[in-house]
Amino acid sequence: MTLAATTSTRRFKGKILAISSNYAAAYAAKDADVDVVSAYPITPQTHVVEKIGEFLANGEMDAEMIHVESEHSALSAAIGASATGARAFTATASQGLALMHEILHIASGIRLPIVMAIATRALSAPISIWNDYSDVMNARDAGWVIMFSSSAQMVYDSILQAYKIAEDPRVHLPVMVVYDGYIMSHTVEPVEVFDKEDVLKYIPKNPTWIRLDPDNPVTIGTITSPDWYYEFKYQQVMAMKNALQVAREADKQYGEMFGRSYGLIGKHMLDDADVAIVTMGAFVNTAIAAAMEARKKGIKAGVMELRLYRPFPMKDIEEALSNVKAVGIVDKAISYGAQQAGPVFNEFAGAYYSRENKPLLVSFIAGIGQRAVFVKDFLDMFEQLSKVAEKGKAPLESIYIGVRA
Repeated sequence: MTLAATTSTRRFKGKILAISSNYAAAYAAKDADVDVVSAYPITPQTHVVEKIGEFLANGEMDAEMIHVESEHSALSAAIGASATGARAFTATASQGLALMHEILHIASGIRLPIVMAIATRALSAPISIWNDYSDVMNARDAGWVIMFSSSAQMVYDSILQAYKIAEDPRVHLPVMVVYDGYIMSHTVEPVEVFDKEDVLKYIPKNPTWIRLDPDNPVTIGTITSPDWYYEFKYQQVMAMKNALQVAREADKQYGEMFGRSYGLIGKHMLDDADVAIVTMGAFVNTAIAAAMEARKKGIKAGVMELRLYRPFPMKDIEEALSNVKAVGIVDKAISYGAQQAGPVFNEFAGAYYSRENKPLLVSFIAGIGQRAVFVKDFLDMFEQLSKVAEKGKAPLESIYIGVRA
């Protein structure tokens, strides 16, 4: 099952390819007609920029590829390109995203509409080349719009939507499009891709952000005193709020033109659900399969997919979960030292804090370092949620699924 709602009428049709999520990201960059790609290899992202290099070598793509000496430089080069009005793209993972951390804040603070693909991977130490979301959650407060994908098709579509969001004058913020390393980055799926000419009807090149121009000189990113720094940060707050509506509009228009719209969240079997699991990325379809099994056992189970994580779409979430008694938020990352260790769980807990008639919230941690998580594990979570709903009381600490304690 997929999140996308396919519309019966649409303006454009593409061609179906059997490609991985990494290749889907590369095809999206090509079809978005990006001007500059800054590249540094890191597992499991490397195939993204390798494929773009192949496009360039074959004459299928017209862009500048900048080979840099580190991920810190990769994002710095993207900033330089975007600051001149170029459509910029890069990709990374794990320690690469961590090495970029200083520059993440500069990209968002200067309000540059860069798009970056993230094939997620656990942070060291100990060294892990396998998947979890510790890298992205480490960057969640850097001022970037963050979108999660649960299929290769969604990766492709989301990168195109990301440029629509990022370049909108109401936003002018960079965007991360996130998908699971290995589980998705190296798995081949059918993906519909479109002609560049059709894509550019959706995201025409029209730089509207403040940029470097020798004929109209400006200074960008200078030292700012306490008299004004606060106001610059508040402008980012407002831009992020605007991004909610812009993302909604971008998704709707994409559906009208290309036949797929996703919403800011995905709703599966929630209409009559007593208990629900909230998760994102590759976990989503496994959770849906478990919900079907739970219903066979008499548990009214549902799944909510969190597609847009930053900005946090609380209104959509509250409506989707309005009749649910107990909600389990499944995190693939750990917020060390927090009472409840799930970073997304804590987002939910904070957002629901002052609301009446709120569901019972349960924090589950799973899949750390790509520990396998099966349908039976999600079924166990649904059974635990059913007991929580019956008792009317949620546990005060996170539940760690699959750990040898």
